[in-house]
Amino acid sequence: MSSPVDVIVVGAGNRGDTYSSYASLHPERMRVVGVADPRKFARVKLQEKHQIPHGNVFDDWRSIAERDKFADAVFICTPDRLHKDPAVALARKGYHVLLEKPMAATEKDCTEIVEACIESGVMLIVCHVLRYDPVIHKIKTLLDGGAVGDVIHIQHLEPVGFYHFAHSYVRGNWRNLEESSFSLMAKSCHDLDLIHHWAGGRRCIKVSSFGSLSHFRKENKPVGAASRCLDCPVEANCPYSARKIYLDAVKQGCVGWPVSVICSNSLPDIESVTEALRTGPYGRCVYECDNDVCTNQVVNMEFEGGLTAAFSMVAFTEKLCQRKTTIYGSRGELHYNGEEITVFDFLTQTSTKHTAELRAPGSFAMKGHGGADYHLVHTFISAVASKDPSLICSGPRETLASHRLVFEAERSRLESRVVFCASDEKD
Repeated sequence: MSSPVDVIVVGAGNRGDTYSSYASLHPERMRVVGVADPRKFARVKLQEKHQIPHGNVFDDWRSIAERDKFADAVFICTPDRLHKDPAVALARKGYHVLLEKPMAATEKDCTEIVEACIESGVMLIVCHVLRYDPVIHKIKTLLDGGAVGDVIHIQHLEPVGFYHFAHSYVRGNWRNLEESSFSLMAKSCHDLDLIHHWAGGRRCIKVSSFGSLSHFRKENKPVGAASRCLDCPVEANCPYSARKIYLDAVKQGCVGWPVSVICSNSLPDIESVTEALRTGPYGRCVYECDNDVCTNQVVNMEFEGGLTAAFSMVAFTEKLCQRKTTIYGSRGELHYNGEEITVFDFLTQTSTKHTAELRAPGSFAMKGHGGADYHLVHTFISAVASKDPSLICSGPRETLASHRLVFEAERSRLESRVVFCASDEKD
């Protein structure tokens, strides 16, 4: 690379901070030259981390759109419902776009983003980071190489994690449909994208889905429980106690996720976390929040050629996002337990374990999603630097197709019917 790729970060929260950490690892490949965020603490923190000039620090992305183009690409990491406008406007300014998943909260907005990027001739990478996990990539390589013969059925589970769900989808930013998006989209568009990917180009022709909000309801609040965990006389018996999830973690020296996101105006310590739990959303009783998104959902799919797939998302699990997959083929089975891949061959009656080369990044911040955060950003920066969009694992149209599958699954759940998927010919 003759010079670093210049990037502007729009949304300096957890995801924006994580993805921009690539510049600290590889200053010769990427440079953060601008930031926009309405929260002063967040944008100043990123400014200082990357020594961004004061003139390139904004409280609104619109100020970037009003200026002449001054970078190669933008990282858009705003809340879900605030993706479309900056993505469309900045794509039309000629910026290549790295966009946090989900692409947007409505199918119409997703389509507008894709059309804007295609019409403007800019690259779009949506952060389906699992596509860039070396182990997940190995699964696709094995399937394409005929390891199990013809793929007949895919069974895939996402165990969200009991405290992860309470943090993000009961107390946190993705708890409420009107403020973010439904949980299948917010949490599991990763997973339906993987199933779509493993289907090998076959179109999903029909889908059904069932799910509901379980347990985290007012009627399940324990007798005698308070509205806030720090005031609650029974919180010691509650696995979802904010004191356990956040305050006890800080006392043990753990200030990474999820503790790192609950203090909006300071770094997490005993005092700031205690104050956040006394006054902020993360200190609320999980049975008294304004959450309305599903805690558990199943999706059944039929693809062209008779391939079927079954996906389950469930909140109440010990493991946190340690996905499990079994892919059944005409010549064997592939099993992935979240750590390793095993293929059983019907002909030889033998099992073979497969590994993937893991290029571990040097920063803890980039090790999220099994290191896939690092590989995602590395791929995007390489694509922009070389002007080669083929490096990106899923182009805009393929990403739009997998998002549409998520919308159709949710439509099935809401309407209690099998949904016949529309052809993508309209694109």
